[in-house]
Amino acid sequence: MTFRPLHDRILVRRVEAEEKTAGGIIIPDTAKEKPQEGEVVAVGPGGRDEAGQLQPLDVKPGDRILFGKWSGTEIRLDGEDLLIMKESDVMGVIEVEAAAKKAA
Repeated sequence: MTFRPLHDRILVRRVEAEEKTAGGIIIPDTAKEKPQEGEVVAVGPGGRDEAGQLQPLDVKPGDRILFGKWSGTEIRLDGEDLLIMKESDVMGVIEVEAAAKKAA
């Protein structure tokens, strides 16, 4: 099944958090917080401004993003738990290439 969000909405797959702390303590499922990081699966065409012009979204499929703790609506598609949220709920895009270059 394919899903196409409308307007300025995006479809996000949560990125699972580590199950161990830095000290090696395993965190049980009941104590874990839901991750606030995800991967964009699909995006809508964009929103309209006051003049009626289509404003494309800044995020694209494949981007890793950070979003608010209570952002989005949880849905289940093809047995997978996903989130639908507005682009305005996204706090930022994680750019892995830039972080890797700084570390080198």
